[in-house]
Amino acid sequence: MTRTDPAAPAAPADAHARRTLLLLFITLMVVMLLASLSQMVLSSALPTLVGELGGAEHLAWVITAYLLASTITMPVYGTISDRVGRKPMLLVAVLLFVVGSVLGGLATDMATLIIARAVQGLGGGGLMVLSQAAIADVVPARERGKYMGVMGGVFALSSVAGPLLGGFFTEGPGWRWTFWMNVPLGILSIVAIIVLMRLPRPEQSGKARIDALGMALLAVATTGVVLIGTWAGSTYAWASPQIIALAFGTVVAGTLFVLVERRAAQPVIPLHLFRSRDFVLATIAALLVSVAMFGAIGYLPTYFQMAGGATATEAGLLMIPMMGALLLTSMITGSVVSRTGRYKLMPVLGTVVLAVGLGLLSTVTVATPVALIGVYIGVIGVGLGTSMQILTLVVQNAFAHREVGTATAAHTFFRQVGGSLGSAVVGSVFAARLASLLAERLPEGADAAGSTSSLTPQLVQSLPEALRVPIVESYNEALIPVFLVMVPIALLAVVVMLFIREVPLATTVERDIPAESLAEGQLQGGRDGSAADRAGDAARDAAAEPARSTQLIGGGRRLAPGTDPADAPAPR
Repeated sequence: MTRTDPAAPAAPADAHARRTLLLLFITLMVVMLLASLSQMVLSSALPTLVGELGGAEHLAWVITAYLLASTITMPVYGTISDRVGRKPMLLVAVLLFVVGSVLGGLATDMATLIIARAVQGLGGGGLMVLSQAAIADVVPARERGKYMGVMGGVFALSSVAGPLLGGFFTEGPGWRWTFWMNVPLGILSIVAIIVLMRLPRPEQSGKARIDALGMALLAVATTGVVLIGTWAGSTYAWASPQIIALAFGTVVAGTLFVLVERRAAQPVIPLHLFRSRDFVLATIAALLVSVAMFGAIGYLPTYFQMAGGATATEAGLLMIPMMGALLLTSMITGSVVSRTGRYKLMPVLGTVVLAVGLGLLSTVTVATPVALIGVYIGVIGVGLGTSMQILTLVVQNAFAHREVGTATAAHTFFRQVGGSLGSAVVGSVFAARLASLLAERLPEGADAAGSTSSLTPQLVQSLPEALRVPIVESYNEALIPVFLVMVPIALLAVVVMLFIREVPLATTVERDIPAESLAEGQLQGGRDGSAADRAGDAARDAAAEPARSTQLIGGGRRLAPGTDPADAPAPR
């Protein structure tokens, strides 16, 4: 009698799962490329762009408008996609991003450009959140590190190619192509999403209810925070009626938001997430790191062109050390976490390195060799590559699978708030200091050579030395000291990370999380976290267990229904 190996049917199933994952991953990389490449392409074109449109004083808003819009929509995408699925929401995000790109390509003034960037941000928020949540849908936490490391590598790669493309467009067909290029990329992303993306059906099936009031209050509160960071101390005094009224309105909107979310059927940010200690700590740490990161590096290409005399292409090349280091370390970090299951040390060490890099960058002068600046920003890249992706993994590992999208979106929301705030504050301080320094140093009548609000790199380099040197020195002194201010912010993030608990990473795509997390009260089962809700969730999970106990990927293993993951053989 011939015996049949019961494990034999698993091989074709494993191969199918890997093919499905590969196609999904290709799609997500195209989506990530669309979002990240657009951001970095614009960085090299920014000085020429604002100079031609005559709005150097509004430079910060070209960056902040995108960050603010994307930040506000992130929790919305996460919550709705948990109900209707990631695929339709990704399509909506790509379409909005393409519409914003078309508006940007047609812009003839700064107001239109800023609006276009905001529309891009409405889509960009979904691109960033949903690509991370989709990975969590099919990859267990233990294996997720290496995939998120590769996703971080895609971001780093596009960050190298982006400034180079931005320089090519600026010096060639024109800066508008930094927007037009997103149209074919967007079409490619839509085709990839429709044809290649295969994801499990959402657990929280049913009609998604839009928490419109919560969204509106969240938008008002977030905008208020960013406006205070932008205007206070520069446009208006801290004690001015405008700032006081803005602060009061922000507090009122924030308070009303909390009250509304406590009663909403499908809250945009469920308040029970904040009962997880690791969610709170990882989110605070990510917010602080983002303040330092966006505040510091967002204006480096502008500095290289205006103070260093680099062309747009050369400014892109000067960013390669940072992005190359970020690419390498994010992939190494993800691989190490997947192999060892240990993750806490990585973001701690990475943020310490980030603080060191920011401190080194604060010593730069107009006479500092370019090679040395490259080393400094390479150190920053090492720090970012070792820390940012792992903090998202910490959050995802703290919740059951059904809430991964919502938790990821909420975490990314607060991280983007930090980025928006850092970009706004640095941009505001930079613009105010620059205007003051130029007014002090430029001789009377210097505006005859061109308005300081319309300065472009080409114009600065063509000016006589009596005008060029004060402008270059003013750019250096307006921006470089800001890097030193970011050092204690990064170190504060390190202190917060020290209190994160290291919970074993799941080795299957389960609806439950590790027992250690349950014992510590990290999982909040329902909207209000009540015992009844948690009991009901547990009953539903138990009823659906046979369909949930199969992992899609993870060392080629497949668990039989009802098998305790702890009893399964260790992955090789």
